[in-house]
Amino acid sequence: MDATKDSATAQAAGLLAQLDMDRLSQLARRIDLPALLNAASQMNDGQLKQLARTLSPASKERDLPAPHGDFYGLMDMLSDRQRDIAARVRHFMETEVAPIMNEYWSRDEFPRQLIPKMRELNLMREIWNDDGTRTPDASVTEGIIIMEMCRVDVSTAVFFGVHAGLALASVALGGDERQRTELLPPMLDLDVIGAFGLTEPEGGSQVSQGLRTTARRDGDSWILNGEKKWIGNSTFSDITVIWARDEADQQVKGFVVRAGTPGFEVEKIQGKVALRIVENGHIRLTDCRVPEADRLQQATSFRTTADVLRLTRAGVAWQGVGCAMGAYELALNYAQTREQFGKKIGAFQLIQNHLVHMLGNVTAMQMLCLRLSQMEDAGTMRDQHAALAKVFTAARCRETVALARESFGGNGILLEYGVAKHFCDTEAIYSYEGTNEINTLVVGRAITGLSAFV
Repeated sequence: MDATKDSATAQAAGLLAQLDMDRLSQLARRIDLPALLNAASQMNDGQLKQLARTLSPASKERDLPAPHGDFYGLMDMLSDRQRDIAARVRHFMETEVAPIMNEYWSRDEFPRQLIPKMRELNLMREIWNDDGTRTPDASVTEGIIIMEMCRVDVSTAVFFGVHAGLALASVALGGDERQRTELLPPMLDLDVIGAFGLTEPEGGSQVSQGLRTTARRDGDSWILNGEKKWIGNSTFSDITVIWARDEADQQVKGFVVRAGTPGFEVEKIQGKVALRIVENGHIRLTDCRVPEADRLQQATSFRTTADVLRLTRAGVAWQGVGCAMGAYELALNYAQTREQFGKKIGAFQLIQNHLVHMLGNVTAMQMLCLRLSQMEDAGTMRDQHAALAKVFTAARCRETVALARESFGGNGILLEYGVAKHFCDTEAIYSYEGTNEINTLVVGRAITGLSAFV
């Protein structure tokens, strides 16, 4: 007993020896120090440690966990190569994109100086082979790339997806050997940038049945007339794949239209509130003459177009994952640093409820999309699988970024805090690659065997 008391007395003495004497003098004016010392001399080890924690300065508070949106260890399920790719993309996004993205958001402009830097990552060949075939784990790898991009900036992922997914896939699936040999290598190297022209001013969801852009054979050329809208990358692309209905057989065919072709005019769409860094174009084709050599020789019906869209729909589901993940991490970091009513807002129950709800959404989305991409790589994914992922991730992303923005209070509408951009970009994710209503009907038809399409 005496030994324990001596130990406690020694610890108390050590504790008091660390005190600043000026502060001790100030403290003596407010409390009865002799009584405190007498009480300390009677304390056991546990009580002394509690006293030490109470008297420790705020700077010695324990470190809070770093914001981390991978709660179930998604990265642990990947190969070493895929984890390395994810790390490279994350470094690129945080060092090259994050410092300039707000400026280009305000300018409504894509930072084209990023293209050479993105080329150094060699991401295209992690997904595609030179002959236009996909690597064995292409879908999972592409999904991780898109998730890491969208975690910081969705627009960067859209640029990548339009080029690597829609445009390049159109050539890979619809081109013949000569066209693939000519176009794929420079597209894989990002020396030739592609765009994909399908959506029209009067037709989004109904474009498969109501395509108005026409193609008419004229000797060794085709004459294209019509309009395309919302075409990403088209303001600076080197080639744009235009899908048009052949006047002769009414089948949809694909054409590679090269920049500078007479009759091909692109107007940049202004005034967007989502994906402002993406340069979307309104294309007008007026007697635009395209040589037969630039018609995609294997794309003879809308089936090829649908194959391209199916290939990329999983990528759009991953966009929702990355956008929600980024918003959650921003909200968590803010909750750990922002103080109100004398404590960090992360210590309030309602904010923790928001954060847990967000994390649940993000985790469910990650696992759903990982399984979807595994199915795509295995060749077992069907339209309804991709549609369900798009429906779920778009809706949960919308909910997550709204909760994140709400967690920021008034600061949530300021660009500098980051969450406002995620909030706006989600509206585009919710609408393109099939609206949630259309994708819902695709899944509904699959599970009931009955079509609800008009």
